[in-house]
This record gives sequence, structure tokens and C-alpha cells, in this order.
Amino acid sequence: MKLGNLLKMLLMAFLVIAGPSLDQVNASPAATGVAPTATTQVAHDHAKDHGHSHDHGHAHAEGDHAKHAEAGAGHHGPIKNLSPYWCIPFALMLLSIAILPLFAEHWWEENSNKAKIAVPLGLLVAIYLVAAHGGEGMYLINHSLVEYVQFICLLGSLYIISGGIVIKGSMVGTPKFNAGILALGASIASIVGTTGASMLLIRPIIRANFNRKHVVHIFIFFIFMVSNCGGLLTPLGDPPLFLGFLKGVPFEWTLQLWKPWLFVNLTLLIIFFVWDSMVYKKEEFIEDEKPTEKEPFKVEGLINFIWLTGVVLSVAFLTPDFLGKLGIHPMGREVVMIILIGLSLQLTSKELREYNEFNYHPINEVAVLFIGIFLTMIPAINTLKLMGPTLGVTQPAQFFWFTGVLSSFLDNAPTYVVFYELAGTLGLDPALYGAVVANNVPHTILAAISMGAVFMGANSYIGNGPNFMVKAIAEQSGIKMPSFFGYMAYSVGILIPVFLLVHYIFITMKML
Repeated sequence: MKLGNLLKMLLMAFLVIAGPSLDQVNASPAATGVAPTATTQVAHDHAKDHGHSHDHGHAHAEGDHAKHAEAGAGHHGPIKNLSPYWCIPFALMLLSIAILPLFAEHWWEENSNKAKIAVPLGLLVAIYLVAAHGGEGMYLINHSLVEYVQFICLLGSLYIISGGIVIKGSMVGTPKFNAGILALGASIASIVGTTGASMLLIRPIIRANFNRKHVVHIFIFFIFMVSNCGGLLTPLGDPPLFLGFLKGVPFEWTLQLWKPWLFVNLTLLIIFFVWDSMVYKKEEFIEDEKPTEKEPFKVEGLINFIWLTGVVLSVAFLTPDFLGKLGIHPMGREVVMIILIGLSLQLTSKELREYNEFNYHPINEVAVLFIGIFLTMIPAINTLKLMGPTLGVTQPAQFFWFTGVLSSFLDNAPTYVVFYELAGTLGLDPALYGAVVANNVPHTILAAISMGAVFMGANSYIGNGPNFMVKAIAEQSGIKMPSFFGYMAYSVGILIPVFLLVHYIFITMKML
């Protein structure tokens, strides 16, 4: 799929979404096609009383929809008679991503073949929702398409614009250099978002390690730290946190999570440095690819930092309220992103993207797979919302692990919403769990939900938007990344022990 075809597809989706039912489409207070259950409406009303003060666009969409709902579009709960069996297409979608690369590797490499799996499964769910549930089903589909367009516009703009930034120099992928890149990425992820940090730094670290044979672990830890765990400190860092901000959580509150942020990222950095040092000593360098002379450090395509800043600012400030006051369509933000893409393509030398070996295959791959994921995920989120009040989740550790494990496979933004709103209905004692932060949710509970959603988005390739993008870019550069289950072997072996320590230190020992 070429860029032109991708933009046409987005335009068609935009026209469908922006039709007569736009107000209804944007009325949903949830981020993946469903709204709070009746049992969580009290929490939603409480959040409304507090006011609304993915990487970011997705989370921003969440708050956008909530605001429209409160404007009078009415309450849209989950479909109560939607059978959990309709989660099977979502399971098949995940299994396809996990298994087909193992048994049909060359067939799976073509994005058109991925579409043969993703599109039929997505259409199957969409047709069922409309046929069996009428307006309710159509509402959820339209809402999911809104999010899909916002998701792809955000990832696409960051991917294409960052592709015009070239960092040159004699960078050598030593353990110190690689650890420095990971530390830098984790540090800026809370400022420019996990997606922005990932797209900015992935190519330099690939280029620095081009003459090493054993590099897979580098990109695994890159996903762990830069694409996920680094984004815990501000609402701009990761979609769930931005969503919480829009629902009343003070912007500066997440800075209080600096201790777990530092602990997790420093622990991962130490593990990585030891690991990479051991590998580097035994490395089989590709001798004929070593640079013959040193190249001075320089950055070209600096104008693209303006466009990247424009993307971040558009996500942060182009809210429907603000756009409405200007008489602009609520999805004007996505139009701005597309314009910024155009400016980058027009005003950046083609040679810079050629130097980066830039092409559209990775973003096309994400676009194809995630249309299936967004549609097939609707029944799964619906089921989660229906079951939420019956899960018996009342303790901080339970909120941490339930939010985290589900964020590993479902979008971490709506998973955050489910447990955030559930916690607001429980009347939890501030004397036990700390002062109420927002939505009747006390400090320790909100911290557990936030850490679970952000940290455990790293557990699988689909836990957070940039994960799959980093995988695709690495593979385009000739790096054979692990399979779906192969990646999870790393995450279970490395991340889960770290998260158990987070559980003990910051939840059990109350050292938040």
C-alpha cells in the first residue's frame, strides 16, 4: 500500500466518521468503542463535576468524546447482550500476528496478505454489530473508526516527519553508547511521548549497531524503555495518563510517580548494560561494513523538529472545545497533522529520507493490522466493561496487575478508563489509600492503575502503539525481531520480575 492509497483510505474513513452522526460518534466517553457501564456512571458524573482540565492523540480522543457526551449526546453503555464469544475474532487476530510469521514468513511479509486476515475479521465483527444490535452497534463501530483515524494520523505523522531527520556521525554501538540512547529516550518520552521518542531515536541506534550481528536485545530493551516505561512522568508521555488528565487528574500529579519511573528504567538500564557488555565482548563484527573514516556528528533536516513540535502541540491543545470556539471541525487536529506531513515531505530533501532508508512499509503494516485490531477489539472491551464490577478488584495490587495484564493485549488507554472509573465507584477509604486525586480515586489506587497501564504496555508487541512500529522499522533494516511469543519470552523473563519488585516496593511497602 502506497502513501497515496493510505491517505485515501484515511480520507474515506474521515468522511464516514464526519457525516451526519458526528455528534453521536464523538459522544462516547471511552476510547475503544464503548462507554462506561451503568455501575460506573456515578464515577463519570463525578469526573464531569471536576471538569476536564494516544502516544497522545488516542488518549486525547478519549477526553474529546467524554466532553461531547457531557454536552448532551446521552449515555451509551456497553451492549449487555453482546456474547463474549464475539471475542474470538480478536483472539484469531492476535494468533495470526503470533503464528503466521512462524509458518508462512514470506507470505506474511506482504501487507496485502496481512489485509486478507485483518480486514475480513474486522468486517465480520462490524457486520454482526450492525445486524444484531443496530444503532448501538453502529455507534461502537463509528467510534472505533474515529479512534483508528486518530491513531494512524498520530503514528503516521511522527513516523513520516521523523524520517526526514538524519543524525550523522561515527556512532559506534558500544554498550555505553546504546545505554546512553536508551537513557535519553526514557528521559524525553515523558516530554514528546513514547511514540515521538521512539521515532526520533530508532534510526540512530540502528545505524550505530549496523556492523554488529547480535543486536535483537537492543531493540527489545528499546521497546521496554523508550516506547513504554519512560512515559510515566507527564500526561504527554503515554495515552492513559493524558486520558486521566482530561478526566480531572491534575497535570502535575504524575510527577509524583518519579520513584517507580526511576526504579524501573534504571533497573532495566543496568540489566541492559550488563547484557550488552557480555554480548559485545563476544560479538562477531561485520568487518567489511566498518566505516573507513570518522564522520563528524551533525543533524540534518532540522526543519522537521518544527513539524514534530507542531504534532505534539496539536495533540496537547487542539481540543474540541478550543476548535469549537473557532468554528472548526472537531477532527481539525488530524487535518493539521496531515498538513504537517505535507510540509515535511515538501520541504525536506529526498536525499535525507534515502539516507535513512525510509519507506512506507512499516506505517502501512501498522495501518493494515490495526484496522483489524480496532474492530475486533470492540467485543473484548465491551465484555471487560460488563465484567469490571464483578472482578472483585479493590486493592492497589489488584488494580496494578489487572490493569497491567489487560493493557498488555488490549489498548492500554481504554483499560485505564475501565479501572479508573471502577475505582471511583468503590468508595475507597482515603485513610488507607491516600488522599483523593480525582473521580473519587485515592492516590495509591490511581498510582497502581497508572503504573500498570504504562509499564505493562511493554509486555507484548500490541500493548502500545510504538511497539509494533519499532519492530517494523527494525525488520525493514534487516534485523530479525522475535515472533509475538518470542518477544513475550523476553518480557516475561525480564519485565515481570521487575514489576514484582514494583509491586513489593511501591505498593506493599507503600514507598510511592
